[in-house]
Amino acid sequence: MSKEGYYDDNGNYIGGFYDEDGNYVEGYYDEYGSYALAYYDEKGNYLGGGYYNERGEYVEYAYEIEESVQSAEPVKAAAPVKEIIDDSEGEYNIDDDDDLTYENLDAFAFSGSSGYSSSKSGSGKNKTSKELDNSMINRRSSASRSGRVDASSSSRSEKSGSTGKRRKKKLTVGKVILRAVIALLVFVLITVGGLYFTILTIVKGPSEAAKNLFVSTIQETGQMKFVNKLFFSEDEIVAITGQNSMGTLDEELDTGLITIGGGSSEDGSDAGDSSFDINGFELIELTGRTYYAKMMIINDPSRVKLSTIYNGSWPEYGQCLDEFVENGNYLAGVNGGEYQSDSNKGGHPKGIVVCDGEIQYNNPQAGDVLIGFNTDNILIIRDVGNLSAAEAKSLVEELQIRDCVTFKDIADGDDNHFAKLIINGESIPLSGSGSGANPRTVIGQKADGTVLILVTDGRGASGHLGATAADLVSIMQEYGAVNAANMDGGSSSSMYYDGNYEMTSVTLYYANSSWRLPLAFVVERRD
Repeated sequence: MSKEGYYDDNGNYIGGFYDEDGNYVEGYYDEYGSYALAYYDEKGNYLGGGYYNERGEYVEYAYEIEESVQSAEPVKAAAPVKEIIDDSEGEYNIDDDDDLTYENLDAFAFSGSSGYSSSKSGSGKNKTSKELDNSMINRRSSASRSGRVDASSSSRSEKSGSTGKRRKKKLTVGKVILRAVIALLVFVLITVGGLYFTILTIVKGPSEAAKNLFVSTIQETGQMKFVNKLFFSEDEIVAITGQNSMGTLDEELDTGLITIGGGSSEDGSDAGDSSFDINGFELIELTGRTYYAKMMIINDPSRVKLSTIYNGSWPEYGQCLDEFVENGNYLAGVNGGEYQSDSNKGGHPKGIVVCDGEIQYNNPQAGDVLIGFNTDNILIIRDVGNLSAAEAKSLVEELQIRDCVTFKDIADGDDNHFAKLIINGESIPLSGSGSGANPRTVIGQKADGTVLILVTDGRGASGHLGATAADLVSIMQEYGAVNAANMDGGSSSSMYYDGNYEMTSVTLYYANSSWRLPLAFVVERRD
């Protein structure tokens, strides 16, 4: 049997064919650009375009058209009639229970009595398809319509040729949330699993140096020590950290080795070095194999002061570093001593805090080292961990401390921290790298009184692990420090200068600022 088609008024190619009774059957494009099939039923009635519903059934509607379209009466089609309801979003919902009504009718076909059908014995191009398209068909389901229907079929639920595509079901909010949760859980499992096997490769792999550095680094953190315990016993951790350890510096600091301004004149007067710029300030960059750092060089040590949030008591929440600097109209600032960092509240210090000669906190603990300046602007580094609060108060008065904090110098396997780096020009003895690699904040002083304040990155920031004790000693010695001490580091390490963060916290959530702090060393602004 021959097949042919034609172009409609819009230039669309309409496929057509002759059925087994010699009737020419064709389709047309509806207003949505979907191709709808038209055909003759077994009674010779010409039926307009139908569609395949989501169950794969071919659905259509039949009308008996009187002289006036407005008086049209519905008649039953050969196939089961399904109701199509147009909802507020222009979608079509099929209702199996209700009868078809005019108000919700969207698609229909016509019976022979309307005058829109052709003779069953006719041949050639059927002229009524255009009329069906232009005058009677208003809207169709957006599902694709294609294929041909066998004219001899008595059931409209059967399809001939290719079937139309089924309408996709809408996703509910619950399904979207469930899929998002599942995707998140899968991501977390993959990430955690990958991290676990990476760590396992390091700690159980062939490199002893990598294992020792990793364990030492983790043991210096505040919240991550449990990672080491996943792989090693307490005795093993102590043995491993001993591979990167430090000796002791028991000698008391000699303040006579520091002369503010660079020395004295030949007649013994305190004239100092005429080439020394007391107002000098410099900010420099430093790089190492495992760290990036910035260091402030402040010629006048009297410009370095302590700023705290103490107002007769310590509030629950501290301040970010920029607040200390900006609120006091200072030039720069860095984090200082140890504090309670749980949940990043940052409102309470530890050890001893002296600000402008006032003791604001006095509770020395084992391993505490006092780090600060006396009234002569000389950096003091002194063990206070074995003192009572009363003894600490007496020592602060004896040494005439104007500003100080404390940090731990202790290595017991469970709590590894260090403070003293250089005392009276002598560096602390080191085994291996001396420590793990972490972000650090260090303060030192040269013989002419110049203060060196160093902050390094680490813990993956810019791909860097951080600085070890050996790195810190090397930097301080290179820049002439006579005395130097390591202060609180890790996520607390940060530096703010002239309106910008030069070094931010390595914690992801605070990567553009610092943690909340109860105190900070700040640098006075000068014209």
